[in-house]
Amino acid sequence: MRISRRTLQLAALASTLACLLPSHAEEAWPAAKPIKLVVPFAAGGTSDVLARTLAAQLQLALKQSIVVENKAGAGGVLGADSVAKSPADGYTLLLGTIASHAINPALQPKIPYNAAKDFAPVMLLGSISNVLLVNASQPFKNVQDVITAAKAKPGALTFGSAGQGTSQHLSGETFRLLAGADITHVPYRGSAPAVQDLLGGQIPMTFETSLVALPHIKSGKLRALAVTSSKRTQVLPDVPTMQESGVAGFDVSSWQALYAPAGTPPAIVNRLNAELAKIIAQPDTRAKMDGLGLEYTVNTPEQFASFQRTEQAKWVQVIKDGNIKPE
Repeated sequence: MRISRRTLQLAALASTLACLLPSHAEEAWPAAKPIKLVVPFAAGGTSDVLARTLAAQLQLALKQSIVVENKAGAGGVLGADSVAKSPADGYTLLLGTIASHAINPALQPKIPYNAAKDFAPVMLLGSISNVLLVNASQPFKNVQDVITAAKAKPGALTFGSAGQGTSQHLSGETFRLLAGADITHVPYRGSAPAVQDLLGGQIPMTFETSLVALPHIKSGKLRALAVTSSKRTQVLPDVPTMQESGVAGFDVSSWQALYAPAGTPPAIVNRLNAELAKIIAQPDTRAKMDGLGLEYTVNTPEQFASFQRTEQAKWVQVIKDGNIKPE
């Protein structure tokens, strides 16, 4: 059977248009299937609470179910790696943090993903200060008391953290570096056991997020000596900063952010950013984020990507200057 030249031309045109037009799945996003939001930490922490708060509102805006999945391990590395290797179709997202995308990539260069290249930054969701905490039975009344004790017996004073590569760990290392205080890190498998040992007197101090610290501060069992951010926090307005306490240049804030796999269509990334900006602007959402101690500034994917590059460079330098090694 002979095929006319016109038929061939029409077939070629149809093929070209098919290549230029978006696929049905991309057009339909997010109608095709539920979205999975991976939290690379255990349930109950700041990341988990934030993810579930935003997911509940985002699924209403997108008219699609969002399933939050906790995939904890290795300071956020396991969950982040699973998203890095997922299809870039907008149906798998990550609630990433300073640990998964700034500290661990600098501390452990052999992690299985590239934090700068394997993800599409969507939005910086907020930052939260850590707090230097001591058991109320300890004699330390302020940061200078801790520094004096550390210098009197180098290496004898210990501090706990939620684990290696967390912002709590690096808060302590930054303190050691900037204050010249030789203190020894005691890593735990999460915030809960670290705080439990602090309450029980097994360790004299720890760095912890204000969310986890606040109930114990209010109960009087733990004493807050300083916050690690450059400014005082809304949830602990009477607690001085490290800088106010005499440790010049101290500025460590943990942060939470949304990522998609690298290669996710810009239209999807921008849609997620726009919807989240509207959600976070709602008074009830703002109130919940304030309760977590999170401070938020409107940002675009491009602005967030620039922020991440700055953070990565900062922690590479801190880890190098402090000669901090994986444990």
